[in-house]
Amino acid sequence: MSKQKHHTATFKAQVVLEMLKEEKTVTQIAAEHQIHPGQLHRWKRQALENFPHLFTESQALKQQADAHDQQLTELYAEIGKLTTQVEWLKKKSGLDPVSR
Repeated sequence: MSKQKHHTATFKAQVVLEMLKEEKTVTQIAAEHQIHPGQLHRWKRQALENFPHLFTESQALKQQADAHDQQLTELYAEIGKLTTQVEWLKKKSGLDPVSR
């Protein structure tokens, strides 16, 4: 039977941050959280390897959100234009009950 614990990403980040502060030894942190020191080193290595992507992904998400906002603005403008055209056509064709 496996006794592996599954830790959340938030928990791992907190433990790695605690390691980076260097206020306690890795052995002390491992004992406090009942985690093998080797596992803590793997989490730290993984965090440091992925650290540069943190800002890249954030910037990419911002660009994607900006593009989405621009697309929404364009679509709403198109809806307004088409609505105006439909209303004009209804009025000119006599299909608009308000204009009668």
